[in-house]
Amino acid sequence: MAGSSFFALLDDIAALLDDISLMSKVAAKKSASVLSDDLAVNAEKVTGMKADRELPVVWAVFKGSLVNKAILVPCALLLSAFLPWSVKWLLMAGGIYLCYEGFEAIKGKLFRVSHDSDASDVKSAPKTKEELVAYERRKVKGAIRTDFILSAEITIITLNVVSSAPLLQQIVTLIVISVAMTVGVYGLVAGIVRLDDAGLALLKSQSEGGLGTVLRKIGGVLVASAPVLMKALSWIGTVAMFLVGGTFVAEGIHPIEQLIETTVSSLGGWVAVAKMGAYGVVGALAGMIAAVAMGAISRVANVAKKN
Repeated sequence: MAGSSFFALLDDIAALLDDISLMSKVAAKKSASVLSDDLAVNAEKVTGMKADRELPVVWAVFKGSLVNKAILVPCALLLSAFLPWSVKWLLMAGGIYLCYEGFEAIKGKLFRVSHDSDASDVKSAPKTKEELVAYERRKVKGAIRTDFILSAEITIITLNVVSSAPLLQQIVTLIVISVAMTVGVYGLVAGIVRLDDAGLALLKSQSEGGLGTVLRKIGGVLVASAPVLMKALSWIGTVAMFLVGGTFVAEGIHPIEQLIETTVSSLGGWVAVAKMGAYGVVGALAGMIAAVAMGAISRVANVAKKN
C-alpha cells in the first residue's frame, strides 16, 4: 500500500513537471518578441561604459532584474486574483514610460551627433572617479527601471498562458520563465559587450597552419564588427522601446487598437510588419507627448520654486 502510494506520488509529480514544461514552452514562445526587445534595450543600456566596467554593470543589472522578477511574480498573481482590471492600466503606464525613455534617448543621440565637436559636450563627459561612479550608477538604475517594464510584460504574458492552471503550476511556471529569461538575456548581453575582447584573443592566436589563419580572420572580423554591432544595438534598443511601449498603449486604448487592426488587415503577408510599424508610431507619439508634458511640469515646478 505504501509502495503504491509512493509510485502514485511520483506519477503525480511527473505529470506536474510535464504540465509545467509544456506551459513554459508556450509562454517562452509567446514572449519571444519581448525577449528580443529586452535583449536589444539592455545591450543598449550598458553601452558606453569603460571596458573593465562592462561586466560588473551587466552583473549589477542582472541582480536588479532578479529583484524585479521577485517583486513582479507575486504582484501579478495578486492583481490577477483580486484586481484583474488594474493590469491593463499598469501596463499602459509602463508603456508610456518606455516611450518617454525612448524619446529622450533619441533626443540625446541626435543632440550628441549634432554637437560632436562642441567643447561643452566634451567638458560634460565624466572624467573624475566620482563622476564615473555616478555615471555608472545612473546607467544601472536606468537599465533596471527599463527591465522592470519589460519584465512586467513577460510576466503578464506568462500569467495569461497559465491562468487556467492550478495555483502551484502558475507559480512554478512564472518562476521558471522569469529565471530562464533573465539568465538568457543577460548572458547574451554579457557576451555581446565582450565580443571585442573575444575577437582580440582570436586575433592574437598563436595557432599555426590553416586553423590559426581562420581563427585570426574570425578575430579580425569580430574586432571590426563589435563597434558597429554595439552602435546598431543602441539604436535598435531605443526603437524597441517605442515598439513595446506603443503596443502597451495601443492595446490599452481599444479604439486605437481597433483602428490599427482594421487598417492593416488587408495587407496580407505584411500584416505583422505593418502592425509593428503602427505600434512604433503610436509609441513615438506617446513618447513625444509624455516628454512635452514632463517638460511643462518641470517648468511649472521651477517657477513655483523661484516664487
